Amino acid sequence: MIKKISFTVALGLASLGALSGQKCILTGLWRNELGSKMQIQEVKGDGTFSGEYKTAVSLARRPIQPASLNGSQHFDEAGQPTFGFTVNWKSFSDSTTVFTGQCFVDENGKEILETMWLLREKAKAPNGWEATRVGTNVFTRIKGQNVDESLRGDGAR
Repeated sequence: MIKKISFTVALGLASLGALSGQKCILTGLWRNELGSKMQIQEVKGDGTFSGEYKTAVSLARRPIQPASLNGSQHFDEAGQPTFGFTVNWKSFSDSTTVFTGQCFVDENGKEILETMWLLREKAKAPNGWEATRVGTNVFTRIKGQNVDESLRGDGAR
């Protein structure tokens, strides 16, 4: 089951994080509600980042393999940045997925990444819309799995 956060709830999360002074940091290890995991490496000064994604779900015939991800984030003064990244599944599938989302901090300091994705498989002919899927995922930080407990630059856990 894919959980959705309404626009109103998302705005509430954004304001709670902003009021608490906590900033949402993309760097680290994340898991979504389906069990997929991703590691986002350091976000560079220009907002670019890379990492690795290991999906827990696939329709490919070959065994699931980790895939590289590359993305960019918008720096936000309130600490609730938007971001996007691409995952090329070339290690086991003829498909590519793009994710876009926003990082939120709730009133308890819990960070979430609310995302929407678009996956395109190799189609046999032009206009093969059956080869395109869209969905949403919510990622939460995996505690204790980052270097020094957390790779956050602000020292929060």
